[in-house]
Amino acid sequence: MKLIRHGEWGREEPGVILPDGRRIDASGEFSDYDEGFFATGGIESLAQWVEDGCVGGVEISPLTRIGAPVDRPSKIVCVGKNYLDHAKEFNEGIPTEPVLFMKASSSWSGPFDDVMRPPGAERLDYEVELAVVIGQTMRHVSEETALDYVAGYSVFCDYSERAYQKDMGGQWTKGKSYDRFAPMGPYLVPAAQVKDPQALRLWTKVNGELRQNGYTGDMMFPVKMILSYISRFMTLLPGDVMATGTPAGVAMAMNPPRYLEPGDYVELGIEELGEMGQRIVAG
Repeated sequence: MKLIRHGEWGREEPGVILPDGRRIDASGEFSDYDEGFFATGGIESLAQWVEDGCVGGVEISPLTRIGAPVDRPSKIVCVGKNYLDHAKEFNEGIPTEPVLFMKASSSWSGPFDDVMRPPGAERLDYEVELAVVIGQTMRHVSEETALDYVAGYSVFCDYSERAYQKDMGGQWTKGKSYDRFAPMGPYLVPAAQVKDPQALRLWTKVNGELRQNGYTGDMMFPVKMILSYISRFMTLLPGDVMATGTPAGVAMAMNPPRYLEPGDYVELGIEELGEMGQRIVAG
């Protein structure tokens, strides 16, 4: 079972992908995959509904748009420079503690939606990341129990306008938060179905060229440590999303840099979690 949301932008409805590949609408039983859903044991209820035969569910047309697999979260917390090879290509030192920043929730978008390059921007970059969706309220949680709070995992892209991030002072958030800079999907895989979040290959292609090819086991700060660490500084709510960093191969680090242009097509994937892709368009 995998969780999807389908339909027009801003009017998505919940659904599931069954083991045989069929996509079934679940809106007759569940209102959405949001904070309330996760906080009240929604994944367990959904799994029971699937086991009972998806009573009342209808098959979703293959032509239907797929949105982000969870409703827009209260916050998107990101970890910077969490892979050693990526930290080195930044040439800004190796962090001794997790580097945290936020993306505005208004940057949330679906896995196959176009990504807009901001007007006048010329340094648009990509970063494939393992996304962790929170299933229970987290506050001062230990590393030993942190993974118990995870609802599931998905593929995430942290799009960045590097000029805003690097040249305009302040923190990174302004370079990370333009509309559609946070696509996630194509579905959410429940945590129980992912044996080890530190044993997954992740990759990015641009116009078919492999740019990033990494392994979540290379994180300097693993998922359980990051979750525990973040929960010291803020309360993580059900449905919140944590992006865990990216491996080497971003456009900014190339010599010369090879930033994204309108017309480019970016494909991203994580084994066991699926693949997504975005066309770059002029904003």
